[in-house]
Amino acid sequence: MPEKLLVPSIEQRLAGMVEVARRMKGKTETEKRTGHKPTITISREFGCEGYPVAERLKEILELSTKEPWVVMDKALLEEAAKHHDISEEVFRSLGHRPRFLDDMISTLTPRWKSERDHYKLLCSQIVSLAEVGNVIIMGRGSSIITQQMNNCLHFRIYASHHFKVRSIARRAKISVQDAEHLVEKRQKERDKFIRSFLDRDITDLNLYHLAFNNDKNSPAQIAQTIADYLCQKTAD
Repeated sequence: MPEKLLVPSIEQRLAGMVEVARRMKGKTETEKRTGHKPTITISREFGCEGYPVAERLKEILELSTKEPWVVMDKALLEEAAKHHDISEEVFRSLGHRPRFLDDMISTLTPRWKSERDHYKLLCSQIVSLAEVGNVIIMGRGSSIITQQMNNCLHFRIYASHHFKVRSIARRAKISVQDAEHLVEKRQKERDKFIRSFLDRDITDLNLYHLAFNNDKNSPAQIAQTIADYLCQKTAD
C-alpha cells in the first residue's frame, strides 16, 4: 500500500525496542519509575512530514547523547505484539505503570465499547515506554496520554492543505487527486479517534511546548529546533 512508503522500516525499529529492554536490565524499580531520561511526543496533521522529522531527530539525539533512541508508533507496537519474545522482553523490562494512568483511563469517554480494552493496552504501552525515556512517540494521542509525565516534551506539526497533499503525493508516489482523498480521509479518522477515546481536541496548542508550520520549516529544521529545545530544557 502506498502509505507504507511514508514510515520507516519496522525491522529497524524493532531492534530499537530490544535495545530499550536491554537498557532497562539491571536498573532498580525506583530508577525505572523515575523517568529522568526525556521522552518526546510528536503530533501532526496527516500529510505533514512527521516521520522524516522523527528519523532526523533520532539521529541528532543519538549523536548528542551517545545513547540509542527509539521512534515508536502504532505500527511498531502492533508488530512487536506479533513477536512475542520481543514484546514480552520489552514490556517485562519496563516496570509498572504509574497510578495516574489508571485514574486517567477511568475518566475517559464511555464511547469505547469493544475497543476499550485494546486502547487501554495501548495507553499502558505508551506510558511504559515514555517512562523509560529516549523515546520519540508518534501520534496515537501520546501528547494527551503523557501530559502529566515530567520527562515528556510535546510538539505539534501542522501545514496548509496544499502542502500536505503535495507531500503525500510525492512521498507515497500517488497522484495529487489520490493524495487529496487520502489526506481528507485520514485526518477525519485521526480526529475521530482522539475525540472518541480521549474526548480532547488534539489541535489545542496548550498541549504542546512548541508547534511548527511544515510549510515554512523543513524536517531537518524542525528536528534541530526540537533537539536544541530539549538540550536547553534538560540543562535548566
